[in-house]
Amino acid sequence: MYLELPEKRYYGIGEVAKAFNVNTSLIRFWEKEFDIIKPKKNAKGNRKFTPEDIKNLKFIYHLVKERGFTLEGAKIHLKEERKQSLEKFEIIEKLESIKAQLIKIKSQL
Repeated sequence: MYLELPEKRYYGIGEVAKAFNVNTSLIRFWEKEFDIIKPKKNAKGNRKFTPEDIKNLKFIYHLVKERGFTLEGAKIHLKEERKQSLEKFEIIEKLESIKAQLIKIKSQL
């Protein structure tokens, strides 16, 4: 999944949910379920996600929504085969970003 997010230090939960095309409640649910997502919270309780959190959310989205893992299966997969799967996911992510750039160039011609 290729996301069009600007380069920032922190992203609001609304921006993240819009980029993933899901509800904010799903992002909050995944935050509770997966330990690797740790957004910063301000005094009002608003969540601010770092680029590292976005990367982890992309990986969880890939496992759950694209590959069809259950939440328990995704948790087990993250614990046991995290490094190997993350390397493959990073390669897929780079290829998808290249594809999106090429499509953008093609549409400009």
